[in-house]
Amino acid sequence: METPENEKFRDSIGTINQEGKRSWVFPKKPNGKFYKYRTWVSYGLLLFLFAAPFVKINGNQFLLFNIMERRFNIFGFPFWPQDFHLFVISMIIGVVFIILFTVAFGRIFCGWICPQTIFLEMVFRRIEYWIEGDRGKQIRLAKQAWNAEKIRKRVVKWFIFFIISFLIANIFLAYLIGSDELIRYITEGPGAHTSTLISLLIFTGVFYFIFAWFREQVCIIACPYGRLQGVLLDKKSIVVAYDYKRGEKEEGRAKFRKNENRAATGKGDCIDCSQCVQVCPTGIDIRNGTQLECVNCTACIDACDAMMEKVDLPKGLIRYASEENIAEKKKFTFNPRLKAYTAVLVILIGVLTGMLFLRNDVEATVLRLPGQLYEKKDNNVIRNVYTFKLVNKTVEPIEDVHFKLISHSGKIELVTHENFEVPKQGLSEGTLFIDINQAALESDKERLKIGVYSGEKLIETTKAAFLGPRSFR
Repeated sequence: METPENEKFRDSIGTINQEGKRSWVFPKKPNGKFYKYRTWVSYGLLLFLFAAPFVKINGNQFLLFNIMERRFNIFGFPFWPQDFHLFVISMIIGVVFIILFTVAFGRIFCGWICPQTIFLEMVFRRIEYWIEGDRGKQIRLAKQAWNAEKIRKRVVKWFIFFIISFLIANIFLAYLIGSDELIRYITEGPGAHTSTLISLLIFTGVFYFIFAWFREQVCIIACPYGRLQGVLLDKKSIVVAYDYKRGEKEEGRAKFRKNENRAATGKGDCIDCSQCVQVCPTGIDIRNGTQLECVNCTACIDACDAMMEKVDLPKGLIRYASEENIAEKKKFTFNPRLKAYTAVLVILIGVLTGMLFLRNDVEATVLRLPGQLYEKKDNNVIRNVYTFKLVNKTVEPIEDVHFKLISHSGKIELVTHENFEVPKQGLSEGTLFIDINQAALESDKERLKIGVYSGEKLIETTKAAFLGPRSFR
């Protein structure tokens, strides 16, 4: 069955031409109320992105994702492998939060918060406008031969793009290895850290490729969130939408004529100026309805409002609205679906908050040595051998650490030394013996409660199994 003419745009994405080749997008520089708001939001998020690795709370980096050493900091809270369940809950909260806002407001995350959009639209494209000019000049420059002017502009642009990509790669590295390590690498020079420099240049190449060439294709092809919105959106979701009822009316859209009474002619308020298409960073026509490529950047809203002002027609032909609002004039309501997502989000945040407050700064694990039973010593003393691991999640070393039995009368003896120190944000491992008189045992397998002390202060408790003989007394 042949696709209707007005639906053919759905047969391919907006950045592919009829020959199946890349159709380069030259968006017009946006300007208007929403663009100004987005600019301030972007500045704030860029400041946060560049500052977060260097901000510390209680000595902990604000955000750290050290995969190699399995150390993570989220908002200053350190997460170790033992805290993986907390890290998972944090990630689930992030996903549910994005899903909630997608159901309610469509792809608003992509247009306002996504780092890809912020860097591309607020950094790289602004540099492009500064060097090559607006849409018309960029198109002419792309078509002209490689003369001195084109070579100069392209080389300057590519060089600046590379420098910014290198800076982004360094910030990205600070999130992975820590800002202190990054500063140390810089001060010691690239010669002392050749492998890190190579990795840094690879990441620089990736960022350069994305922002200099791949660009909006990330949002359209690579990003799974674009596919996710197709599942989550419904007629109640508020998205950047064209009011086809007002724009088309009985006679459809038409070019504007001076002193024309469009209400009398039955023509829609859309004057078919194509400004909304020219400013779109993904090259779509918003008048075709909600599309996969739309990232809700609001550039078309600003462009349309500016044209409506010029022809003395009401603004809001393109606006934040739901399908129900446009078709039936229904207002946004907090429906059961949104209430369910909100309830799940509140519960998860409550669970995470409770776990964070209940979490100890020290994690202790004492396990019996595999393959070992028990040893019977003089005076009916039963001995078991254990390995221990202490994780210090704080930024201060814990001194004078030792173990005491809490649940039973007995003695704990360390193999190498009596008291020791657990380094800051580090761990200590070792072997210990536990001796208990046979008379104090009630079964052949006891559960011991062991206290971990720093001086006289109890800092953690843990449990371990203790094996003894089957017959007693």
